[in-house]
Amino acid sequence: ALGGQSEASLQASFFVWLFYSYREIYDLTFAIPNGGTRNACEGAALKRQGVKRGVADIFMAYPSGGYSGLFIEFKVKKNKLTPEQTNFKKLVEEQRYCHVVCYNLDEAGTAVIKYFKGD
Repeated sequence: ALGGQSEASLQASFFVWLFYSYREIYDLTFAIPNGGTRNACEGAALKRQGVKRGVADIFMAYPSGGYSGLFIEFKVKKNKLTPEQTNFKKLVEEQRYCHVVCYNLDEAGTAVIKYFKGD
């Protein structure tokens, strides 16, 4: 596992791993740039454009195991889901999407492998 990584570097490492491990679905997987610190004007503009609090970091637009797609939320250290993230997880799971929270690259890789096996 990768120790003191930030969520951003963990996410970047995930995309490198995905490129070499699952090239066939790499192009169907994308980041949702919801996080980060922005000033009030930028935040208001993004909200008008449809950016929503709580949406997961990554989406894999590939159905498997009865799910329509896979959402991945990366967390580091002891960080937990925010109330908005917990609500988003509940909403997408009700719509037959898989949603996982991963704290390191090993967890993310295992989640992807299990997803594609239909587990």
